[in-house]
Amino acid sequence: MSAVSTGSPPADARDRHSAPLRVRMVRLLRAYPPLVMLCLAWIALMLAVAALADVIAPYGYSQMDLLARLSPPAFAGGDAAHWLGTDELGRDVLSRLMHGVRISLLVAFLGTVLSAIVGVTLGMLAAHFRGWVEQVVLTLVDFQASMPFMIIALAVLAFFGNTLTLFIALMGLHGWERAARIARGLTIAANEQGYAAAVTDIGASPLRVYALHVLPNIASTLIVSVTLTFPEIILLESGLSFLGLGVQRPMTSLGNMVGYGREYLQSAPWLLLAPSLVIVLTTFSVSIVGDWLRDRLDPTLR
Repeated sequence: MSAVSTGSPPADARDRHSAPLRVRMVRLLRAYPPLVMLCLAWIALMLAVAALADVIAPYGYSQMDLLARLSPPAFAGGDAAHWLGTDELGRDVLSRLMHGVRISLLVAFLGTVLSAIVGVTLGMLAAHFRGWVEQVVLTLVDFQASMPFMIIALAVLAFFGNTLTLFIALMGLHGWERAARIARGLTIAANEQGYAAAVTDIGASPLRVYALHVLPNIASTLIVSVTLTFPEIILLESGLSFLGLGVQRPMTSLGNMVGYGREYLQSAPWLLLAPSLVIVLTTFSVSIVGDWLRDRLDPTLR
């Protein structure tokens, strides 16, 4: 007597169909771990907040309401009109936080770009000319690495005063020595591979060789270096602003919000905790994404 067919595929057939799906899921999770996706989402959120702060902020960052000064956050029993409470002058903490994210990210981004440009340019000049040019660049690199940058920043800001342009330029001098070392080593290795010499032999100028042929081949490692510099500049800006030497009033940044909030740590802890949490999450997210990019882009780790 023959068995009655139920219409469902055999167990081994189901396993054969589900196995490739499991393999694809494992590969997907390895390529895009959930933690990396969360960090990317946080970075995207911060970028959106920085771009749309004027539109989405419920109040102006300097708008005062003295009747509501030091109001606690809404979730702690405060006024629902101020979700994260108000500061000592009645200014909305959430609005100031949004504008602070914009200034801090602007300083970090421009400082990182400037640092990368200076470092890569000097590193390629050292690799191209060699000789005394290389020795001068390496001496500058060693000097920069041996001197704590916080001391340099304090001296420059105390002597020349502080404007946002000067502050961004100063942040651009942080971390360039690491980019210079990496660019010099990779450029020397690229020159020895032959393709740079081949392009030179057909008449290309050195600028064209380095900009269109060498730089694209070493960009993956340089991107990793940039992702290390970005969170460092955020923390450096926060530290200098905390000391009162960073972003100045009436502008606001994450660092000077922490600096102003320290005086009210016991009576109004939300003034310090809110920007501190944003700083921690942002630097952590950029660091995690930087490690992920290193694993994805660096050919020596494949």
